[in-house]
Amino acid sequence: MHLAHSPCPNDTFIYHAWTSGLIEGAPATKLTFADIDVTNTACARGEFDVAKVSYAALPHLGDQWRLLPAGGALGRGCGPLVLTAGPLGPGGLAGKRVAVPSDRSTAFLLFNLWLRDLGGADGPLRDVAWEVVPFDQIMPAVRAGRYDAGLVIHEARFTYRDHGLECLVDLGEWWESSTGGPIPLGAIVAKAHLDTEAITAAIRASLDHAWAHPEDSRAYIAEHAQEMSEDVCRQHIELYVNEFSRDLGAEGRLAVERLLGGAAELGLVPELTIPIP
Repeated sequence: MHLAHSPCPNDTFIYHAWTSGLIEGAPATKLTFADIDVTNTACARGEFDVAKVSYAALPHLGDQWRLLPAGGALGRGCGPLVLTAGPLGPGGLAGKRVAVPSDRSTAFLLFNLWLRDLGGADGPLRDVAWEVVPFDQIMPAVRAGRYDAGLVIHEARFTYRDHGLECLVDLGEWWESSTGGPIPLGAIVAKAHLDTEAITAAIRASLDHAWAHPEDSRAYIAEHAQEMSEDVCRQHIELYVNEFSRDLGAEGRLAVERLLGGAAELGLVPELTIPIP
């Protein structure tokens, strides 16, 4: 079974036990490390068997895929940020250029929903321009003045001050205050013809092992953490691995419906056809 997920600490923490053969009876896996912008498009082409994708990519996947209720990332206090190199009010984005990590990401959907909330669909913020930039280049580019603002994700929320940048808006805080729900970030999908119950059970067993034996995966996580410090790795896991990682649940399902429904209304994504478990 070909599994693809990112090398980020939350994914290596969850999947280490499964991919290392520590879960008895779990399906054997071939693992590929790939950032989510890669898996989003690869799965749309039918690649991989099980993969971590952005929730924003779900409407672009066909009926050959199924969303799994475990292994993904939803959470609170972990949303994307809009950063600037100096003071700039939300209205100051009118006519400005914003670097974004992907146009098929939850971060991009939240950014557009926030603009709509500010009246951007009919007001001056409709003129905000965006450009896809590799996520690790966004903060340096904003600091250098090549973009007026940058939409950042993951560990950038811990390190943006080191780049001399300021936070214009925490889109996670905005989403949570507007909806009361968690932010749907990363989803786990599997090919529809596979035994999705067995895969879900393997993911949950791997996560349970990680929680019970965190020392087993510590060196593995550090090896793939892209030069993050141990403290940043720990914060990353604490933010993105939680009860929603084990079970999407009613609250998680509602959050996904709100995000993708609102995005479909804006024409940012097609209507979702994949069932939410």
